[in-house]
Formats: sequence, C-alpha cells, structure tokens
Amino acid sequence: MRSKGIPEEDLFSFFETKKLQDKNHLYILSSMCTLPHPVAVKAHALFMETNLGDPGLFPGTASLERMLISRIGTLFHNPDACGYATTGGTESNIQALRIARATAGIPSPNVVIPESAHFSFKKACDMIGVEMRTVPLTRDYRVDCDRYMDSIDSNTCCMVGIAGSTEYGMVDPIRDLAAIAHREGIFFHVDAAFGGMVLPFLKDAPEFDFSLPGVMSIAVDPHKMGMSTIPAGCLLLRNENDLCSLSVDTPYLTVKQEFTLSGTRPGGSVAGALAVLEYLGYEGMEAIVQGCMKNTRRLTHGMESYGIRPVVIPDVNVATFETPETPVPSRWQVSYTRNNHLRIVCMPHVHAGVIEAFLDDIGEQYVEKTY
Repeated sequence: MRSKGIPEEDLFSFFETKKLQDKNHLYILSSMCTLPHPVAVKAHALFMETNLGDPGLFPGTASLERMLISRIGTLFHNPDACGYATTGGTESNIQALRIARATAGIPSPNVVIPESAHFSFKKACDMIGVEMRTVPLTRDYRVDCDRYMDSIDSNTCCMVGIAGSTEYGMVDPIRDLAAIAHREGIFFHVDAAFGGMVLPFLKDAPEFDFSLPGVMSIAVDPHKMGMSTIPAGCLLLRNENDLCSLSVDTPYLTVKQEFTLSGTRPGGSVAGALAVLEYLGYEGMEAIVQGCMKNTRRLTHGMESYGIRPVVIPDVNVATFETPETPVPSRWQVSYTRNNHLRIVCMPHVHAGVIEAFLDDIGEQYVEKTY
C-alpha cells in the first residue's frame, strides 16, 4: 500500500488504461452475461451501500428482494415461492444441494445430474461431501431419462435437471424428471440460471418450473438475460420449510437467523434486477428475448450458407456449430464446447448488426478459402 495517496485524476487515468485492456462487448460472443440495462445501473447506484446480510438496517432494500422473488415466482407459476437473491447460479446450485441433503436425512447421499450440468455442481458435491452421479445425454444433447432412472437409488437425495444448458442451450425433459422425482419422493432442482429468463417469454417453450409438482427449487440469474448488474442470481423454492433447513443463528445482527450462504450480500444488484423487470414488464422482456432468438436463427442460417452446420437446434439463444475449417477472425471472442464445437451466445448486446458483421467476416474467410 502507498504511504501517500495519489490524485484522483491520476488514479482514474490508471483505471481507464486497465479498462481498455478488457474485451469490448461489441465483439464478445461467448458470454452469458451482457451489458446491464441503464435502469439497472441507476438502481444499483441508488442502493450501492446497502447490505442484505443485515436486513433490519435496510428494510426498504429487503422489501425489494422480496418483490424480486415474488415477481420471478409468479413468472415461474408460483407467486408464493420463497427464496433469496444469491451471487449467481453457482451459489444457488450449492444451496439447493445443501437443502436436498439436509431434508433427506440420508447418511451417505448421492446426487444425480445430467452430463450437461454446470461445473458448479462438482464444486457443490465436493463442498458438502455427497457422491455425484453423472447421466449421459441423448443425441440432441438432453439428458437420457432411461439412463437417469438407472442412476437413482435409495441414497439419492437430489435430482437435477437443466433448463438452458451452458454449452448447447438445451432444456432437459423436465416434465418427465419431475414426475420421477415426485413419484420417488426425491428433491428435484432445476438449474435455469440462463433459461429462466428466456423460456417464460417464448411460445411453446419446454416446461421447467413450479407448474410441475415435482419441481422443488429453481436457480435463475437476472444478471444474464435479465440484464441486471452483477452479481444477481436467485434461488426459489416451493416450500419455506426447505429453505429454513439451512438456518443458522446470527445473534448480533438485526435478524436472529439466516439461511443464506454469503453473509454480506449486495442490495444494489437486487434493486437493479427488479428495476429491469418493473421497467420493461412482460411485454418488454418478451420483445428482447424474441429479438435474441431471431438473431440466433439468423446466425444459424448465415453459417449454414457457408457450409458450417449447426450441431443442434437450441431451445434458447445459444448457437453451436461444427468447428469451421478456417479459424474465426481474431477480433471476435467466441468459445468452444468440450466436444470442440463452436459456441456463440446471442445476448442482447449481440444485436442484428453484430451478427451481420460477424457473418461478413466469416464470409470473407470462406471466399478466400474457396479461391
């Protein structure tokens, strides 16, 4: 640490040089996060100093968290859902597995997850000491229900389904999995960190939420397609008793018990998440999601015109392709799946102009290759 501080002008000049080293969102095609909506930024700034870890000091901010859970719960067909704002899908998934283990009361529990599950489940199982059983996928990159059934036994404390997989944008057969979980009395968690802010705004979308009796908890990230500031995730549960199974005593705070994983929790991003939903409403969110899906289709058709075939038709706005013979131009930040498929996420900042610019660059390389 410096013995004496430096002038503000010098400090922010240094910060600006570091900011310029970051990738420009104009060329980021690989991220499931996006530029926050202006109303989210404004709301975040208004609640910047608030700490939901001690909610009695910030009752107004705490009421916004309850509103956020209520709004999303209603979107997920359960206005009475309970839950809280997390730092994102990783924390939500960890907490869901902790709840499943705590409520099952099984001495040597296991958790059954699809092969497409986010790596946060590996973290969660390592942290809480449960066996993780991974189920292969079908050719369309959804979990194989028959193989799933083979992995369940009397020690299974939790089943997991994915609604919008990170790599391929696919939704597992949640209805079938929920029916199995309901019949077997197993806690069923749906990781909709990405798809949770997409599927409710699509016509004829696969079912994934509390409308299915077996679904007990859902993870969703407003800082992804909800365009909130980071970090803003949510964990929603059907039953309050399940959530309270994680309660610990907090004698020196304004509340005497908490069930969260993080102690200090930012109120700013919660306000930001709620601001976007309130400002846009269902129709506004639907328009944005529909636009992202339209861009996904345009990207797919454009790539096909160059002979670059899609791997699968996604349920949400994640496009994957057979790896092109020529590399993607270096100015574009793309990613690749574990199967080495080219992966592009058509987030709100990846608008139609960005798609056309990317396709133009791909087309130039395609023409050069043919000659």
